[in-house]
Amino acid sequence: MAMKEKAPDLSKKYVRLVERRADGMVEFEFSLADPDLYVEMLLPADAYEDFCRENKVIFVRAEAHGTTDSDWDWKLHDATQQRFR
Repeated sequence: MAMKEKAPDLSKKYVRLVERRADGMVEFEFSLADPDLYVEMLLPADAYEDFCRENKVIFVRAEAHGTTDSDWDWKLHDATQQRFR
């Protein structure tokens, strides 16, 4: 008999702060149900605070995200810090 998978809890929303930039923008990662599956977002500081409050997010520390040395493990934030040919 096949086991039924538990449905993800979409009410849990996570934010991991990446950087508060000098230009007033806030870079962060936002996820639903699983903090390891996220989208990278960029908002003005006031909008970021509103977003977090309205979504009742759970804040995740940056160190909580595992790092690997894979070619597939990169972020848009990393690309903005590096010049490509």
